[in-house]
Amino acid sequence: MSLTAPLLPAAQALAADAAEIIVAYASGPADIPQVWEGLQLPHLQALLASLSPTTAVQGDEMDFSPPHERVLARAMQLPDTPGLIPWAAVAATDTAQACAFITPCHWHITPDQVHQTDPASAPLGEDESRQLLALIAPWFSDDGITLEYLRPDTWLARGEAFRDLATASMDRAIGRDVRPWMPNPIQGAVIQRLQTELQMLLYTNVFNDQRSHRGLAPINSFWVHGTGSLMQLPAGKPQAICVGDLGQPALQGDVQGWRQAWQALDQSLIATLQQRAAKGEAIRLTLCGERNAVTWQSKPQGLMDKIKSLFGAKPLPDLRGML
Repeated sequence: MSLTAPLLPAAQALAADAAEIIVAYASGPADIPQVWEGLQLPHLQALLASLSPTTAVQGDEMDFSPPHERVLARAMQLPDTPGLIPWAAVAATDTAQACAFITPCHWHITPDQVHQTDPASAPLGEDESRQLLALIAPWFSDDGITLEYLRPDTWLARGEAFRDLATASMDRAIGRDVRPWMPNPIQGAVIQRLQTELQMLLYTNVFNDQRSHRGLAPINSFWVHGTGSLMQLPAGKPQAICVGDLGQPALQGDVQGWRQAWQALDQSLIATLQQRAAKGEAIRLTLCGERNAVTWQSKPQGLMDKIKSLFGAKPLPDLRGML
């Protein structure tokens, strides 16, 4: 699940009764096209056949913010500029300072790449995270950055260094070479220096010795994401909910897990939306991939639509290609 934008499991999305449902990673794990072979999603097939599609985001797999984050940002009346959606400021309800999320992580460094290990594969406990935070907070403070504990895998940072600093979503970097996802080297000079200093600080520190004794990868860097400043807080009840059930298996390249998650989603959330659509309720469903997002919404049923429905449901669109 994303460490940047607020994502919910399908069960909570149903209870929220939002005007728009956004499904992240609906196209499947990157670079594994066969993930769709033989996958049956009957409720999604029937639902999309009754709705009209419109492109919501047309982007690139190298955009710092994935499509689901941009769609959710628009629905929350936030700026949707890739890399500058102020998720941290929203979480902090802070309109005075620029904010960021900091995720402690392990980088596997080789001559060819700097590989970002999934933080979930070697998680920090709360006490361990707080210990690490106390250890490195003074280093950040020297650059005018204050750190605050949020949860074991995420801290809140405040400081002017984050005001106009575009940063890549954690989802973009997990399992990949981080170098294409680093901030602009001029604007992000402070961050890159702190990352280098942290590597040296923790290289022989007892903190990582303790992790090594437990068979866990050392913490040797951090990822900055969700940067930016907030002019005003989002107003009113959220009009959109982003569903994250497909995210973890997609990011881990878990084909079977992703297929099972989609089938579970089809039998629960999508089946409910199909029932509502059949009753004439207005439905707005946005499916997102690594590049694009497409919104399907209710449309008036004309005579030809009703005649076509008598000859069976249309096949499921090529979501892999669309998203």
